[in-house]
Amino acid sequence: MTEQIVSLDFGSQYTQVIARRVRECNVYSTILRYDTPAAEIAKLKPSGIILSGGPSSVYAKDAPLPDRAIFKLGVPMLGICFGVQLFAQFLGGRVEKGQKREYGKGTLTVKQRRCGLFRNLPHQLQVWNSHGDKLTRLPKDFVVVATSDNSAYAAIEHPRKRFFGLQFHPEVVHTPRGKEILANFVHGICGCGKDWTMRNYVEQAVGTIRAQVGKERVILGLSGGVDSSVAAALLHKAIGDQLTCIFVNNGLLRAREAEVVQEVFGRHFHIKLQYEDASALFLKRLKGVTEPEKKRKIIGRSFIEVFDAATKRAGKAKFLAQGTLYPDVIESVPIAGNPAALIKSHHNVGGLPKKMKFQLVEPLRCLFKDEVRLLGLELGLP
Repeated sequence: MTEQIVSLDFGSQYTQVIARRVRECNVYSTILRYDTPAAEIAKLKPSGIILSGGPSSVYAKDAPLPDRAIFKLGVPMLGICFGVQLFAQFLGGRVEKGQKREYGKGTLTVKQRRCGLFRNLPHQLQVWNSHGDKLTRLPKDFVVVATSDNSAYAAIEHPRKRFFGLQFHPEVVHTPRGKEILANFVHGICGCGKDWTMRNYVEQAVGTIRAQVGKERVILGLSGGVDSSVAAALLHKAIGDQLTCIFVNNGLLRAREAEVVQEVFGRHFHIKLQYEDASALFLKRLKGVTEPEKKRKIIGRSFIEVFDAATKRAGKAKFLAQGTLYPDVIESVPIAGNPAALIKSHHNVGGLPKKMKFQLVEPLRCLFKDEVRLLGLELGLP
């Protein structure tokens, strides 16, 4: 992954959507906290930076503000909503509270057709707005690119520094041609190719897994779901019989799921599969229990107990593989008024007890769920 776009998260509920849209353009994207030092960002050698939206006002006392040095990194930058207001805050413009909050569909009129963001796009576009503040004075050396019904500065550009600001949200489906705007940014302005594909990822991941694991054995808890199934197929491609999958039947599976998992992974992929039928134990412990949270805790404790015993029967292994995904490891930015900060509070990455002394292998750690499905297809999973 030599090319990437860094998205700085200022608490927007759409930050992950921005990153996913960039990846849909076949360019790798990374999400970092808004206050990540510019020096750390520079080490990643990004082809461009996107400043996300957010629920705060840039002029508020506790506003989430970036390291000022990011504006001197010399890479193209796209500010979205709160992001465009950051240009004003740091580069000589002005942001004020709007007379009314602008939320919903709007019409964008492009004034500067030469602007790279709107290459091959029509003169007028439907866009989606969600903001209470607005630019009232352009930052220094910026020019107006497009206007909307409620904003004279709906899109702005600093031609020399290749800084672009959008008051609307191109990443959401309510801006029908927003993905083309983002594609113009990452390809036309940042110069990125289209190297982020699951076929390329397989090659890279196989090499990374082999380098990490060496000749050691790996155990994977296979649930039959998308994440663990794709992780199993990828690990098996990389290390073959060094992988042992443990499948626990807890008596709560879908119809024929135990048979299908054994058929696909045992007899089709020829993966070492250790089948543990613990259905009687789980159902006995759940008998008479009606409170959902109590059920979940019983299932969780019982699974760890059964899985712990199963790993001992599987033999000595140094690594435990998990199907951890990128949304599980992104650090949510807990900014007041941000609904996204609560989305994954329930998720517990690495929930196995410390007594199970394994090193972790997480081959899907940088992928979104839709990418995992594409990876599964690439690996031949049904």
